[in-house]
Amino acid sequence: MAHPNRRDLGLLVLRAGTGAVLAAHGAQKLFGWFGGGGVEGTGKAMEAMGFSPGRQSAIAAGLGEAGGGALLALGLATPAAGAAAAGAMAGAVSVHAPAGFFAQGGGYEYPAFLGFTAAAIGVAGAGRYSLDHVTGHVLDRPWVVAVAFLGTALAAAAVVGRRAQGRAAPEPDPEQS
Repeated sequence: MAHPNRRDLGLLVLRAGTGAVLAAHGAQKLFGWFGGGGVEGTGKAMEAMGFSPGRQSAIAAGLGEAGGGALLALGLATPAAGAAAAGAMAGAVSVHAPAGFFAQGGGYEYPAFLGFTAAAIGVAGAGRYSLDHVTGHVLDRPWVVAVAFLGTALAAAAVVGRRAQGRAAPEPDPEQS
């Protein structure tokens, strides 16, 4: 049996690393930090990728990544944080899926890994070295796990499905106008 302190320390390291990566990606989208496009640039890119409206899609993705990542790193509202980050990564997976699995070919390997890791942390909990533990797990209850992941799954399915429908719709013929 693993020593509880090692398990909790491992969760802290995993949360901090995964949360920091996600928060950095979200900061690119929201604030233009680390070479990102900010809301305006990311919004245009989101429109080009089939997410409409682009600005709102950029804000939602940025908040899912930056907010979810920061909360994961802190170990606060861990189920909701993991679900939000996983949901944002579901959208990224849908963009990269046509390129196959591996990241070097533009595939979905990296966002899938981040999404699964965030989801696993959200389900497992933050451990003792977390703000959830300090607050008596008030935001980390079994019902929160169920509601957060169900809500995120439904929202991600709707967003990805709407994107797929929009991309499958035929372009209007300018000659017919």
